[in-house]
Amino acid sequence: MRQRSIIAITAALAAGSLTLTACGSRDDDGKSSSGDKTTVVIGVDAPLTGDLSALGLGIKNSADLAAKTANKKEYVKGVEFKIEALDDQAQPSVGQQNAQKFISDKEVLGVVGPLNSSVSQQMQKPFSDAGLTQVSPANTGTELTQGDGWKTGNSVRPFKTFFRTATTDEIQGAFAAEYLFSKAGKKKVYLIDDQKTYGAGLAASFKANFTKLGGQIVGTDHVNPDDRDFNAVVAKIKKTGADALYYGGEYPAAAPLSQQLKDSGQNIPLMGGDGIYSGEFPKLNKKAEGDLATSVGKPVEDLPSAKEFIANYKTAGYKDAYEAYGGLTYDATWAVIEAVKLAVEGNDGKVPAEGRKAVLDAMAKVKFDGVTGTISFDEFGDTTNHMMTAYKVTGGAWKPEYSAAPNVS
Repeated sequence: MRQRSIIAITAALAAGSLTLTACGSRDDDGKSSSGDKTTVVIGVDAPLTGDLSALGLGIKNSADLAAKTANKKEYVKGVEFKIEALDDQAQPSVGQQNAQKFISDKEVLGVVGPLNSSVSQQMQKPFSDAGLTQVSPANTGTELTQGDGWKTGNSVRPFKTFFRTATTDEIQGAFAAEYLFSKAGKKKVYLIDDQKTYGAGLAASFKANFTKLGGQIVGTDHVNPDDRDFNAVVAKIKKTGADALYYGGEYPAAAPLSQQLKDSGQNIPLMGGDGIYSGEFPKLNKKAEGDLATSVGKPVEDLPSAKEFIANYKTAGYKDAYEAYGGLTYDATWAVIEAVKLAVEGNDGKVPAEGRKAVLDAMAKVKFDGVTGTISFDEFGDTTNHMMTAYKVTGGAWKPEYSAAPNVS
């Protein structure tokens, strides 16, 4: 989605329990080891508390599972991966503070996250200055990888350290427009966004593509993401004769907006992006039936490549669901693990003294079959997988309706 998560790599020393003279410690670089294994910590930044915690906890758990799986398989010889998770509360300022915590620890080699694009905007430059790799499973803001010039066809990568397994708002907005216009047959749409980086960007992409197809935007509005009373804007929508509402934002506001829309007698669907594709949306909205959402990739549950992830997640006993970004987080974490592996193999089986540079250099070579499909990155750091899926609330839960890679001109 949107604005979102983090991985860091720190060497963890339990005070008094490990010494730098252990036989597995790195040569003259001060990094810690446990026996004959070097500890590499993957830090995760996500909203672990607050309205978006359902998504954030799924991110944390999925990253944890990837690290545990790598350790069980001894995937990187001589390396033990650990997870350290920080809560950004979905606040850019807190995310920036978390970024500095990872940067200040010289043993951090990579970062996975965050959830929110607006949070990521405050992390990208510090990570870039530190040469610290960042891979987000959820950030979809196109400008994060292609700069503001992408809108005029002048895409320039602003930060060489930023990568993502989620696709862009440009692609998601195009897919949503194609689905709503051509598959759902909706021609008149009212457009609302929450004024945040993710929501505004997604709404703009949807509008451009929907009108290009011949659809009509019958009205537009902006709301505060913290609002829960939408009766005023609902009254505006009713006057336009819209046959659908497109919302650029996240589920905590989308759910009451949808319910109040239906309560007003307007039997039209609310559609949104991956920001509303959460199991919490139908729980918070008693009239969610028929509402629509798009999310990155094919449904994880339908992918043969994801069967092991789903089974292992269940076996691990996490109390929170992996949610919309579970598979993408596992793949983002594994991308960093793959980069560490390449760095180690290129340095006689040891984590390089200049670990951050080695991991960043290796990211361009990363390619593997992940939970969500083949994982690799293009020249902008974007995922090469552009598959999207449209979901509909049916029987009180999200059900997949249609998957495709959209046409983006």
